[in-house]
Parts: sequence; structure tokens; C-alpha cells
Amino acid sequence: MSLRLERMIAMDAAIRSGSYPSVRTFIDRFEVSERTVRLDLAFMRERLNAPLDYDRGRSGYYYTDPTWALPTMFATEGELLAFFLSVELTRRYLGTSFEAPLRKAATALALSLPDNVQLDMTLLAQHYTFQPGATASADPALLVALHEATHDRWPVEISYFTASRGERNQRVIEPYQLYNVRGEWQVIAFDHLRGQFRHFAVSRIEAWKLLKAKRFIRDPDFSSASYLAQGFLAEHGDTPVDVVIWFDEYQARYMRGKQWHPSQRIEEHADGSLTLSFHTGALGEVRRWAMAFGNHAEIKAPASLRDDVAAEAAAMVRRYAGG
Repeated sequence: MSLRLERMIAMDAAIRSGSYPSVRTFIDRFEVSERTVRLDLAFMRERLNAPLDYDRGRSGYYYTDPTWALPTMFATEGELLAFFLSVELTRRYLGTSFEAPLRKAATALALSLPDNVQLDMTLLAQHYTFQPGATASADPALLVALHEATHDRWPVEISYFTASRGERNQRVIEPYQLYNVRGEWQVIAFDHLRGQFRHFAVSRIEAWKLLKAKRFIRDPDFSSASYLAQGFLAEHGDTPVDVVIWFDEYQARYMRGKQWHPSQRIEEHADGSLTLSFHTGALGEVRRWAMAFGNHAEIKAPASLRDDVAAEAAAMVRRYAGG
């Protein structure tokens, strides 16, 4: 924390105590010049909107509004940079309707900082670029509603499109966790229709209504981390099994140093190739992911997944040959 911030916190406490401290009080306490103290007071009044006034009879300062509070969100330049980056990510993964209020908050935060801790938001935008790839749009109002439901434990009635079956149905869910994978928002929830925890793509929730008649009771044994660890990327899957995939020397260069799954293990080979192993039940997602690497990857286990990929690759050859 900067010396100015430390002084202002102490000055605020002294003024709030009702002792009517003077400029001389602060000069003696902090061993700084009169100019420094007056600059600090001006900063509090002009930049932090402190309701400061001077009582000539008591020769000291007081707050005309005793309910005013000194902003507690002080940040370093690095913290403000992190906040800026979160604004840019939010614009891409939450939606542009969230951009304006977040940029306003970032600007207000920047203005509340001392002069030696400032960050030019426009300049930062010139140095950082995000290319998130394909993202699924999510209604900002729905994200806010799901946040409220998760926080306040409201069940939610939804109309949901299940892409795998191409059908729509009504169901009531109890949301536990929102998470984003590859640009698409998902919500983990207890599903009344299936009687179990499932996750739903927020972009495929076509209508919703918060049911505020009665709060649901969270399952104390449920763990979002454990639920996600059982899956892979956007799929949860069934009973977890050991998955083993070999990558040739070329592809191995791009696999190292990345966390693909919480349970992953990597075995290096003398020829530069590597074998990636992890435990998951989301075999459909693993199949799609592994096939994206073409002939640079080979599934070793489980045998059922290896057979599925072989069958899919053969079907691709037939399709292209026929074309």
C-alpha cells in the first residue's frame, strides 16, 4: 500500500473520531509538509468525494455526512491490470451488454488510486488482444438470473433444448455452479426431471422463471470440483475409466506444459513422443477432442473408445472417397 493511502486511512479514522483534527495535527503525526497534507485532503474531497468541511470554531475537519465511508477498494497497478483483463474477457464470454458497466467500474477504480498508481485503459487495449474462437451466446439477463438463483437458492423452471436428442422439454433445476468451457457457459444443477445432478448449456435454455416460493436445500455432500473432475471439457459423462492417448513427437511439443484434466499423467518417450493418461467418463468428448489431432494421436485405451475412433475414421475415409 502506498504512503498516501496509509495516510488517508489514518486521516479518515481521525476525522471520523470527532476530534476535529487540523492540518497541524496531520503534519506532526505523519512528519510531512503542509502542502502534502493539503494535497491529501484535496484528493479525499475531489477524487474520493469525501464530505469534508472545516469547523473554524474547533479549528479542525469533520464530515458533513457521517455515514460516508472511505472506499476500501485500493489496488496496485498490477491488480488494476488484472481487472482490465477481466473486463476484456467478460466482454467476450458474458456478452457486450456487460462491457459498459464493467468499463465504468474500471475507470472509477483508476480514478480512486493515487497519482503514482494509474493505468491508461486505452493504452492497455492497444497492447492486449483476445481471440476466443467460436463462442456460444448467452443471454446476460439469464446469467444474472442464474447467479441470483445460485446465490439465494431459488429453483428455476426452464425450457431446454437437448441437442443430442433434438428435443425440447420443461424441467425444474436447482443451480449450484456456473462455469465456462471453450467460450460456452454451463450451469451445474440438480435436475428434478432426472433426479440427479446434470449440467446444462446456458445458450440452450430458451425460457426461464425463478421459483421464489420456496428455497431449495443444498446437498452438503455435493462437490462441483468432483463433478467436473469426472468429466472432460464440456461433457460430464458416465462411470469414469482410464483413458490413454499417445501423441507423436510433433504433437507432443504442443501438449507439454498444459493441464488437460485434473487427473492427468504424462509419460515421456525416448523418441520425443508422449503418452497422456487421465480418468474420465466423458468418452464422447474425448473422442471428438482426440480426433482433432488427426494421425498425430492414437487412443490406446479403453478399447471401446479406440474402436469408436477407428470406426469414425473409416466412415470419414468412405465419405471423402465418395465425394
